[in-house]
Amino acid sequence: MSKSGYIFTPFHEEKKGNFDRLFEIFSEIIPHTSGDVYEALDWMKTLDDEYKLTTKEYTLDDFLEELKERGYLKEEIKPDGKGSLAITEKTERVIRKNALDQIFGKIKKSGQGNHRSKKSGQGDEMTGEFRDFQFGDSLENISITESLKNAQINNGIADFRLTEQDLVVEDTHHKSQMSTVLMIDISHSMILYGEDRITPAKKVAMALAELITTCYPKDTLDIIVFGNDAWPIKIKDLPYLQVGPYHTNTVAGLELALDILRRKRNTNKQIFMITDGKPSCLRMPDGQYYKNSNGLDQFIVEKCYNMAAKSRKIHIPITTFMIAQDPYLQAFIEEFTKSNKGKAFYTGLKGLGEMIFHDYETNRKKRIN
Repeated sequence: MSKSGYIFTPFHEEKKGNFDRLFEIFSEIIPHTSGDVYEALDWMKTLDDEYKLTTKEYTLDDFLEELKERGYLKEEIKPDGKGSLAITEKTERVIRKNALDQIFGKIKKSGQGNHRSKKSGQGDEMTGEFRDFQFGDSLENISITESLKNAQINNGIADFRLTEQDLVVEDTHHKSQMSTVLMIDISHSMILYGEDRITPAKKVAMALAELITTCYPKDTLDIIVFGNDAWPIKIKDLPYLQVGPYHTNTVAGLELALDILRRKRNTNKQIFMITDGKPSCLRMPDGQYYKNSNGLDQFIVEKCYNMAAKSRKIHIPITTFMIAQDPYLQAFIEEFTKSNKGKAFYTGLKGLGEMIFHDYETNRKKRIN
């Protein structure tokens, strides 16, 4: 007699080769070195000395040659005529994908991020919730299983019939296009006190860029950095982003973000701001900088509140991800958020990516009025 059922084969974890194992480490280190290949290789040599990553058959020199052969590194000529190694676009894409997997993978595994919008109706994204059928609902959204279950309960099996009152539909989200500007603080405090805050911010930006380009190609993402001034950067520039000897000109960042979003055709627009410090700089009409790092300068603070209110008037919410925990800075952000009617998260570096992804997914599933 033949047996029926499922046959499960034993699980065998895929064994990574020498190159794949080392490349995983290399692609993790590169964002920390801001794209500096030689510094990354020095880090790998230190790790190799301690943890024996390589063998006599496959050395770091072999790994370096294979990086070149596979198109992950390229030779560049510096202005002084000397040759230098740099990562390629292929490596940049790998880094962005790794960042997305690290952040978004954690969200999926933890079961978080299942945010539902306040408004539901006819759309193209299922919420996982059911409601009674209403006139105008698409027949495609009728849940056959739930409707038959209702008919059986309401009418019994002997006299089985399916009526309009038994029909159940699976609810859907309105899903709309979104234009997002991500502001990253690159003032000196982002590496102050021995804590690397800029690398997590870069990773979040790379992961968000990868998510949007692969899953939501109709959405737009612009990335700007702000120190004494603010300027846009391209997604491909993210691995090389470094902190400078800057103060924090939050107003300049917000002005540039609003200018970018005004030119977008999407109805739904938002600003994400990652910062760890207080606003401490303004550019005056004569081109000079007004700077004050001592406490909260009321002149600078009022300009920030005005920008938040200006953004609110044109229906652009600002979500601030505040890395610092100082009570007086949190009080400033609370007032800033109130002026914009936006949102604020006070977070450490560890949960930064998950928070931004949750908020992005939530916002794009609801209409921002």
